[in-house]
Amino acid sequence: MGLEMVLLLVDEPALRHLLDMQWASLYSGMEKGALRDQRPPRDMRLKRPFDIDIEAEILDWMDSCELEGNPTVLEALASTKEAEEGLLHIMHFASPGAWEVWEGRAFLYLDVALKTSVPHVDALYSESTWMDVSNRLNGLPEEEFAQSVCLDWMERRKALGETLDEKEDAKIVPTYEAHDRASRILVHAVTRWQTESNLVGIVGREHLRAAEWGHGVWNLNEFLSR
Repeated sequence: MGLEMVLLLVDEPALRHLLDMQWASLYSGMEKGALRDQRPPRDMRLKRPFDIDIEAEILDWMDSCELEGNPTVLEALASTKEAEEGLLHIMHFASPGAWEVWEGRAFLYLDVALKTSVPHVDALYSESTWMDVSNRLNGLPEEEFAQSVCLDWMERRKALGETLDEKEDAKIVPTYEAHDRASRILVHAVTRWQTESNLVGIVGREHLRAAEWGHGVWNLNEFLSR
């Protein structure tokens, strides 16, 4: 179906704590599973990698780094190749979860949120787009947005001459339900991002260079250059 768009919620205090740890302490903690109780509580409506999986990702990345001494994790990132990749792994560990959706479907949700068409894929990920999306969806009733998305999807099918009869297309109901669920969870994720002061929203794309994830001071490359 294609690549996935991701809105990753990151708990900033949890992230800062991990970055302030000594390199050896983080490695040992990940290796022994001793840091699991320091992960933010999991948001059951969002997607999040299992502890053992994200620990393995972090350990694999740490094993690829060549360091002298025992710097803090943040100090190590400043002098490490693929630092943004490592930071992104750590952000996943410091996250309650993420909203993920196929990129093709993301155009539908953002078009409806903005009440205009997102012109191209670059705009889909731009800071200005997500500022507008956040302002429009923050606190919006989930049902209201979900209904708007599903109605828009049905109108698009009609315009293309596609059927809405589930007897003719067995995928109609599952697709409708998927749009309903994903649009509700988008509102949920955006509202958490905008109302909880400890959370930061990091927008990215599956297989996109980690350096290009996030916006402004929370762009991963910018974050590490400060």
